[in-house]
Amino acid sequence: MNLRPLLLSCSVLSVSSFAADTPKLPRIPSKPIAEKKELLFSDDFAGATHDAKWHRVVDTFAFEDGALKGTQTRVKDEPSKDGKSIITAHAAVYGLELPTQDSVVEVKMRFDGCTMMDVEFDDRKYTGSHYGHLCRAQVRLDKVTIMDEREGSQNEVIKAMRTDPAKKDEVAKMMAGKSATFPVKLEPNKAYTVLVETVGEEMRVSIDGKAVAFLKSAGIGHATKSKIELGVAGQSGWFDDIKVWNAAPVK
Repeated sequence: MNLRPLLLSCSVLSVSSFAADTPKLPRIPSKPIAEKKELLFSDDFAGATHDAKWHRVVDTFAFEDGALKGTQTRVKDEPSKDGKSIITAHAAVYGLELPTQDSVVEVKMRFDGCTMMDVEFDDRKYTGSHYGHLCRAQVRLDKVTIMDEREGSQNEVIKAMRTDPAKKDEVAKMMAGKSATFPVKLEPNKAYTVLVETVGEEMRVSIDGKAVAFLKSAGIGHATKSKIELGVAGQSGWFDDIKVWNAAPVK
C-alpha cells in the first residue's frame, strides 16, 4: 500500500458547527494564535532509517509504506508474565524527544479502523501528574477534544480524590474547564492535516486549515514540555509528514 497518494489528496473537512457559539464551550479564535519561528523537527518517514529522537512508549508502532502506523495492541487488561501485576489496556503511543514550550505541530493523520488519534505533550520530570502528562489534542471522526491533563484528568491530587466517592462533587468542580470537546465530521481512510498550536496557556487545533477546537487552561502553559507523543486507539491509524516549529504568540 502506498500512503503517499492518499496524503496528497486530502479531503476537505466538513464541520457542521464550530460549537464556538455554545455557551459552555470556549470560543474558537478564527485566526492563528501562534507565529511559527524556527523549524525544530521534520520527518516524512521515508527511507530505511529514522531519527533517533523517536522511541517506543506503548506498543505498537511500525514504519510502513513511507508513513508511521500505530495499532493498539494492549486492548484489554491482562496479567503480567510473572503474574504479579496487571498490564492495563492502553492506546499505542510513540514518543519524540523534542523539548518545546510554545510550538506549532503539523502532522497528517488517517484513520484506518482506529477510533482516536492524538498529539500529546509531556514532562517526565514533573511529578504533579501521572507520568508527567501535561496536555493533548485528541482527534476522533466526530469530535476533537483538547485536554489540560496536568490540572485535570492526570493530576495526582485529583486521581487520589477520585478513590473517595464522597469527593465526587469536589472533583467535578476541579475538573471544570480542564477540557473542551467540539464536533467535527471526518471520514475514515482519508488523510487530514492536523495543526496543533500551543502558546502560553492556550491550545488551538485546526484540520485542513479550519479551526475546530480551542482551550485556555493553566496546564497547557507548562514551561518544560520535554516530549511530544503520538497516540492511536484501535486498529489502526497513520501519521505522516510531521513538522514542529518553535512559536511565539501572535501579536
